[in-house]
Formats: sequence, C-alpha cells, structure tokens
Amino acid sequence: MNSSINLSRRSFLAGVAGVAGLAVAGGLTACGGNDAAQGSAASDGATATLLVGASPSPHAEILNDFAAPRLAEEGITLEVKEYTDYIMPNKDTETGDVDCNYFQHINYLNNYNEENGTDLVNVGAIHFEPMAVFAGKSSDLANIADGATIAVPNDPTNEGRALKLLEEQGLITLDEDAGLEATPNDIIDNPHNLTFSEQEAAALPRTIQDVDFAVINGNYAIDADLSLDDAVAQESADSEIIKDEYANVICTTPELEDDERIQALVKVLTTDEFKTYLDETFGGAVQAAF
Repeated sequence: MNSSINLSRRSFLAGVAGVAGLAVAGGLTACGGNDAAQGSAASDGATATLLVGASPSPHAEILNDFAAPRLAEEGITLEVKEYTDYIMPNKDTETGDVDCNYFQHINYLNNYNEENGTDLVNVGAIHFEPMAVFAGKSSDLANIADGATIAVPNDPTNEGRALKLLEEQGLITLDEDAGLEATPNDIIDNPHNLTFSEQEAAALPRTIQDVDFAVINGNYAIDADLSLDDAVAQESADSEIIKDEYANVICTTPELEDDERIQALVKVLTTDEFKTYLDETFGGAVQAAF
C-alpha cells in the first residue's frame, strides 16, 4: 500500500548527527551570547546584544525588519544568524552559540526535546504558517490519479502534519492512534494507491516538478516564492490544533527563560502593531498566533 517511501523517519533521525555542516551564518562575529555583559537589556545607556538563530524567511526577515529597530529603542542590538536546516538552531541554542532561536513550532520543539533528551523551552508563541499542498506534475487534487506520488516532509512532526492535511482532503485515512506523528506506515486506507516521497522539508520546493504534488511548510514555500493563492489545498487558519501545536515560538534554554533581552523580543513580537505588519507583509501566509 505504502511502497516507494524514499527515506524513513528513523533514517532522518539517525542522520541528525551528520548535519552540522548545514548551518549558514549570517555574516556575524558574535557567538557567545550568554556572556554576562550581554545578559539583560541595558538600563544605564549601554547596549546589550541579543543573538537569535532563525530560518531565513519569514523568521529572519521578521527579526531584521520589524524587531531589530524596536529593540534598538530599548538599548538592545539584535543580531540574526540564519540557518537553512531544522537541527542546528536548537543545537546552537543548547551550547550558547545563540541566545535563542525562532524557526520551529511547538510540536517540533517538544519532539526535539524528547528525541534528544534536552530541555529547551518555549518562551512565547509568535506566528503560524499554514502548510499547503502545491501542484507538481499534476494539478487536480480532487481527481488525483491512481498511483500518484506526493512529496511530504520527512521530519517526525511535519510529516504527520502533512499527512493530516491529506487526510482532510479525503485522499487517505490514518490510524487514529498514530496521532500527530503519523507516517505513511500509519495509513490504513489508500484508495488511490498513492506513494509518498519523504524528503527533507527544505528540499520540497526544489523537487516539486518530480512529483505530482508536494506538501510544503509555510516558511519554505515563502522562500521559494510559492503563494498560498496558488496552493491546491491548505490548512485552515481557524483550526485550534494549528495554533496549539504548530505556532512558531521563541525558544531558549531554561537559564535564559527570564532574560530581559529575550522577554523584550517576545513583547515586541506580540503586539497589535506586529499583527498589522504580518498582514501587510505576508498576507495569509504568516498569521499571528496570539
């Protein structure tokens, strides 16, 4: 039923240790963000520095365009280190190479902690990006061909999210016990005998022409100039599970959870002004989670 799976979730997890070379620094010279001299917003006119790890879009864009000038008014210099993968930002947050990160949703963070024995914490839900199905070699999802191939993210939480979206479209039925971390192995009804190409989330926009359809995370869709207006299906922005499980958060270590610089960042990114910025800049592709 579910043959032609290119890469299993377990293979993905086993490869985590080998992805250290994927991080892309944003031209920064600062790295030890936990230095005591930088530990809080300055109250004596001095400038504190906050180093945040982020995906290029929309996260780094939000930080540079919206948050940085507002934090500067509070005596905090915001520096952004960009990453193109989903592993290194958390690793660098653990080691103190960055003070906090902004790239992942709640469910991914919880899964990361469970799989790696870490205790990174969510200090504020900021926004969410609806996941969507985009056309590749085919365009009519409602009349999908038997044996069609659909590409999905291969990381545990986003793969389950993608399959849930396909289930909502009536294409498959998942074992209800699989929960939010379902894989193609949890499909109990596949009337069109669909096959699933499990790929790294960042690769999906590049390989979309090789498959019939691809379910793509919002940030990577934005990076690839894919518009939700062009999607053949997407998650409902009104879904409570989206806000509760898939809101993108500011994440840091327990030691920095109450750091004044990080709390100032969360405050800046949870205002009505920020909601207006998201609407004017990204439309429905990025929506406030508060």
